[in-house]
Amino acid sequence: MPPTPSLRRPRRLAATLLTSSLLVGGLLTAPIATAAPSPAAATSAVRVNQAGYLPDGPKRATVVTTATQSLTWQLRDASGKVVASGATVPRGADAPSGQSLQVADFSSYQGSGADYVLSVDGSGSVPFDIRATLYDGLRSDAMAFFYHQRSGTPIDASLVGSDYSRPAGHLGVAPNKGDTSVPCQATVCDYARDVRGGWYDAGDHGKYVVNGGISTWLVVNSFERAKRAGKDAPLGDSTLRIPERDNGVPDVLDEARWELDFLMRMQVPETKPYAGMAFHKVHDAQWTGMPMRPEQDAQPRELHRPSTAATLNLAAAAAQCARVFRPYDAAFADRCLSAARRAWTAARANPDVYAPDSDSTGGGAYGDTKVSDEFYWAAAELYATTGDGGYREAVTDSSWHTSPTAFSDYGFGWADTAALGRLTLATVPNDLPAADRDRVRASVATAADGYLSRAAAQGYPVPAPADGYFWGSNGAVAGDAIVLAVAGELTGDKRYRTGALETMDYLLGRNAIGQSYVSGYGTTSSRNQHHRFWAHQLDASLPNPPAGSLAGGPNSGLQDPVAEEKLTGCAPAACYIDDIGSYSTNEVAINWNAPLAWLAAYAAERTDDTGEPPTAVCAVTYKGDSVWSAGFTATVTVKNTGPTSVAGWKLSWTYPAGQRVTNAWNATVTQEGTTVVASNADWNRTIEPGATASFGVQGSYSGTNPAPTAFTLNGTACT
Repeated sequence: MPPTPSLRRPRRLAATLLTSSLLVGGLLTAPIATAAPSPAAATSAVRVNQAGYLPDGPKRATVVTTATQSLTWQLRDASGKVVASGATVPRGADAPSGQSLQVADFSSYQGSGADYVLSVDGSGSVPFDIRATLYDGLRSDAMAFFYHQRSGTPIDASLVGSDYSRPAGHLGVAPNKGDTSVPCQATVCDYARDVRGGWYDAGDHGKYVVNGGISTWLVVNSFERAKRAGKDAPLGDSTLRIPERDNGVPDVLDEARWELDFLMRMQVPETKPYAGMAFHKVHDAQWTGMPMRPEQDAQPRELHRPSTAATLNLAAAAAQCARVFRPYDAAFADRCLSAARRAWTAARANPDVYAPDSDSTGGGAYGDTKVSDEFYWAAAELYATTGDGGYREAVTDSSWHTSPTAFSDYGFGWADTAALGRLTLATVPNDLPAADRDRVRASVATAADGYLSRAAAQGYPVPAPADGYFWGSNGAVAGDAIVLAVAGELTGDKRYRTGALETMDYLLGRNAIGQSYVSGYGTTSSRNQHHRFWAHQLDASLPNPPAGSLAGGPNSGLQDPVAEEKLTGCAPAACYIDDIGSYSTNEVAINWNAPLAWLAAYAAERTDDTGEPPTAVCAVTYKGDSVWSAGFTATVTVKNTGPTSVAGWKLSWTYPAGQRVTNAWNATVTQEGTTVVASNADWNRTIEPGATASFGVQGSYSGTNPAPTAFTLNGTACT
């Protein structure tokens, strides 16, 4: 199926008056003037990742120049010493940027330090670092975005600082009408629902299930991928600045649970019409004025009609929850699975209940009349979690299962979700036939190859089509980079990691305007993103966005008055302005920060040398998670207690009472007699010194179910 234009559609169809006016005491005043920087005010002709580079990663810069011959580049350290030099490669005219470009490649330099400067033809870049810990801060800050966006809870100054602390919003405390008892729009339903919690979607106070679903999936998938790779420790408990830290649950999952609880509250009760479906969205009856902190919002809130798309988002995100949360909170996992099954059944019974594009008063419409991709995604998640044949049949019967366009030219997004199902089937162990599984995995690499080809054709390596600068283009670019990263893990081909990291270069300053789109990262970074309560440009008492917030990015559609006035005639890749009024280029959103957080966590991981598996020194924990009359689940965690990496592993044990493994996840598990062998897959091949790899098994037993007591890793006994 061809890609739909949904990613190009505005997420907002707001009355422009409300986005450029000041609300004082609840009354809308006349539009106000804002002091805004000029567009495309680049700091240097030498465009670099302004945060820096990894020592073992690609290190390239793009140079804006009319020169047609190669130029000499020099890399200087903080003392001014030349530590590397070479010649640029001319590329000539670059249509997306409207610039003439050359590229300097200094990847061969493997040193580390701060305040490097790359000089080309008399122009010097902004200073940047080269260090292995480059992305550690962004990994934390990009995830902290979601805590800042929480609805229904106070934001604690001890966690975010006094500038960003605030009382709870939308809990029914005056002047709020609140989200604890929200009525439906007229004709939608005759009751009210408690839909507190969740994340505010973007710069407004709305909460949308279709955007929440994909954002939650990305946050949880970030942890699931890292855990498969044995690199989940930096995403574990007490790693984020959130209230739930130190509760025994990985902080990334705690943050995702805040949204998952909200998504399940949006499910229609059993006794009501459309039972099991999900309401599409909840937001103010009219567009929220600017600036406006959540606890100051006096507008009535409304539930909008259920939709099939929202219902399938709930089914997919909740099914994933059931799989990933089970080792940490089995009761919550059961609750998620129940909600997912109910949502799936309701969507099958109501397959064409669409959110209308006309429903855009007070919030984005998020209309989507093509939901076959959501059916495929939800079926894939339910199948990966349960192994049930009915869900497997729904997967294999879907036209998306063999479609070459599951990975859209414009990346995946809230209205294009088939790729998410494909990624789950490619990475989560399942019993698809081997040939089918190989085809699914190969499709990830094929899509990634397409993204690399597009990046190579542009002076600024963006893995999207040259005309792909639309509303939220940065989110789509980050999504493409996730596909690249997964392809690298499935194949071991380092080209894909290079492509993913160069996408981060683009987001952090190596782009047509020489600006980092991530607040707080880079010499010149976005500071005035479109937001109701990070609105310093409108009200000096309010803060700028916190570090780690991703702006929507270039949008050649110029779909707001500020962009129309100040960006007319811009080249597509330069159609961006850091102005709070430019909601079509400078808004923030959970579904753009989620892929940024995913990529930051991936980029922050330390890489390993590959080679023959070394002798194992290991410790194994076998933890029974749940037991019933004839079955059980357990989590097996193997720790590398030796001084060298274990690259490629097989863990074996014997069940003392003849138990049989019937299902497994995060490892390939086989059994002959009473002997079980669990081996890595492509994505979790290496266990670093001191690190762990965990996987789960489900099995059956008769009589007793004692745990195994002896394990061997690559032929060596573990403690």
